[in-house]
Amino acid sequence: MNPNVLYPVLWLVLAVILAIAEAATVQLVSIWFALGAAITALLSLTGLPPAIQFACFVLISCVALLLSRPLAHRLLGAKKQKTNADAVVGMEGIVTEPIDNLHEQGRVLVNGLSWSARSAGGEAIEKDQTVRVEKIDGVKLIVRKLSV
Repeated sequence: MNPNVLYPVLWLVLAVILAIAEAATVQLVSIWFALGAAITALLSLTGLPPAIQFACFVLISCVALLLSRPLAHRLLGAKKQKTNADAVVGMEGIVTEPIDNLHEQGRVLVNGLSWSARSAGGEAIEKDQTVRVEKIDGVKLIVRKLSV
């Protein structure tokens, strides 16, 4: 078979295989390589030597990957998955044990669970006060007293 016909067909077959592999996964894995193979198939019609074709495939695939992956992650929602603990941030709770940062004491009941807590502003917070969870520091909730 004539190499001027063989190489474009091989690159197109590779592009189709990579596109099928991409369609079969839920992650962006091989789309950039499928694009590289498809463009290389077109370039191979010009009679480029196989080594140059392969270099074009690698270069095109890498450039496509570098340029589009950050955008794809942003658009497709590759966000940090919240854990159960992260879900309490922003929730309100009730102080069950007075919060005193100086003595490293305090507990808060949030969503039915008791957590060790510290005050975000450093002030003492009395029992039965309502607080809002500002953030989590290790296994401690950092809370702020809600104004009444």
